[in-house]
This record gives sequence, C-alpha cells and structure tokens, in this order.
Amino acid sequence: MELLKEIIIRSDTRRGRIFDLIIQVLIVISLISFSIETLPGLSGNTYSFLAGIEVFVVVVFTVEYVLRIIVTEKKLSYIFSFYGVVDLLAILPFYLSGSVSLQAIRIIRLLRLFRILKLARYNAALERIGKAIWIAKEELVLFGAVTLMLLYLSALGIYHFEHAAQPEHFRSIFDSLWWAVSTLTTVGYGDIYPVTLGGRLFTFVVLMLGLGVVAVPTGIIASALSTVRKQG
Repeated sequence: MELLKEIIIRSDTRRGRIFDLIIQVLIVISLISFSIETLPGLSGNTYSFLAGIEVFVVVVFTVEYVLRIIVTEKKLSYIFSFYGVVDLLAILPFYLSGSVSLQAIRIIRLLRLFRILKLARYNAALERIGKAIWIAKEELVLFGAVTLMLLYLSALGIYHFEHAAQPEHFRSIFDSLWWAVSTLTTVGYGDIYPVTLGGRLFTFVVLMLGLGVVAVPTGIIASALSTVRKQG
C-alpha cells in the first residue's frame, strides 16, 4: 500500500515523477487521437487504431482512478473533490457512449476534453496559478461583479444612442449586450457598430474601460502569483 501511495499520490519521488509523466503523455496522446478522429476520409484501419488507443488510455485512467480511491485515506473527500470529479469525467464518456442514444453521444464525447484538466494535477506551475487565484478570489469576485455592471450599463447606453438610428441591430437591451461584450473586451468584431455621434463617443468611453477590464485582473493575479512564489 505504501508503494502505491508513493507512486500515485506523491510527486516528490522518482517513481511518482515517472508515473506523473506517463499520465501526462497519455493525456496528450488521447487529445491528439480525439482531434485526429475529426479528420474526414479516415480509413477503417485508422479508426480501429484510434479506438484501440482510446481503450488503452481509458483502462489506464480507470485503474488510476480506482487506485487513488483505494490509497486515499479520505475517500469521499477525493471522490467529490475537483480533481476527483475531473478524473471521473475523463473516463465517463467511454462507458456511457454505449448506453445512450446516438443523439447524445456527441455531447458526451465532449466530456473527454476534461482530460485537459487532468494535466493541472501534474503541473506545479498550474498549481501555483490555482493558489494565486484562490488568494485573490475576493478581489476577482468583486471585479467580476463590477464588470457585469459595466456590461449592463454599456448595453443600456448604446441602446439609448443607437436604437433610433439602427433599430434592426439595437432592438433591445438584450440585443445591445452582444455589442457591449465585444466592445468592453476590446474584441470589436465590427458586425455591429455605432453610426451616431453620441454612440461613437460613448463607444470610445467603453473602449477605455475595456482596457481596464483586461488589465486589472491580470495585475491582481500577477501580484497573487508573486506572493505564492515567495511562500514556496
């Protein structure tokens, strides 16, 4: 049992690091295989080969999941933890695909993308980022709430300025929210844009605020990440 803990749970031992590396490689292989499956005109042999890869990966991930439950002292804590749920979702599509309707298979197969999140378990840098986000969670929640208010106020403002001039684009506050999102995030797709003087001036203000929407959370997380590095 102690040997299993050393291999599966601990990442500061040689065996543990090798195990982590193997899992990371399998995650990448499974994602590449998943992507190749979407290519048109693949031969039957190719599909069979990719299916074999999927079976092998799922078997390894299933064994890993079961062993983690066995060696973990607080089993329910692991099962319902973030990583426990991700580990389960990484293998669940394989077992569900044969027991659901064909229409639901496409959606269930997308759950395989949760394997990307499995990489977070084995990446120290991602763990530091996660700790930084946790440290700055209150500031980020507050900033998120302020951003939502800015989105609504931006939609309200552009509706006021542009509704009369472009009723087909700015029919309501809800239609204006798409413009607010693309403008406040400084993406600016150009599919909807103001034509009135007031609307253009208002857009300039929203764009300036949008720079802060991008910069402020970046600064918050960078400061928290610096704190985590000092603690580590």
